[in-house]
Amino acid sequence: MTDESTVQTPDAASHWRRLGTAMERLEDQAPRVARWAAHLAEVLSGGGRLLTCGNGGSAAEAQHLSGELVGRFRLDRPPFSAIALHADTSAATAILNDYGEHEYFARQVRAHGRPGDVLIALSTSGTSQNVIQAAKAGLQEGLTVWGLTGPAPNPLATLADDAISVDADTTATVQEAHLAIVHALCEAFDAAIGARP
Repeated sequence: MTDESTVQTPDAASHWRRLGTAMERLEDQAPRVARWAAHLAEVLSGGGRLLTCGNGGSAAEAQHLSGELVGRFRLDRPPFSAIALHADTSAATAILNDYGEHEYFARQVRAHGRPGDVLIALSTSGTSQNVIQAAKAGLQEGLTVWGLTGPAPNPLATLADDAISVDADTTATVQEAHLAIVHALCEAFDAAIGARP
């Protein structure tokens, strides 16, 4: 029988405090989010495309962002072209089988990306090799490459045209902050394109 007095329970308040600290550290990134939104609005309104990529929880955040742009965030507006590169399982498994894991996103960037398009690459560590290879492919193909990462310095933040690096100690906190950045970007994007209630 377990002595209940010795059982450690997760401390939700500590988790939320870590997130709060990370979000406070991000406050000075608000102008960068506004710049990204304005640029993205110009690209997508002109017929360009957003590509997103990440692994695990970062894949979920990448798909969340693309879904908000194809669908909508808060306000009704036209749909925009945004592709989460992990979502095409047939292409993904073929690429993994024929070319290996490092080409998983990069080959899709070369297939779907056009000069002037935007790639947002997410990696909590900033060291995910398939995401780094995607960023390299994006730069080679003339895309604007933005990174969402954990603490800097890291290879993805260094490689990207621009990056927001979340200063947090845990992967979970970085991912939660990335979701807040995604939502802030969507809200600023809607404002940039003049979406109305």
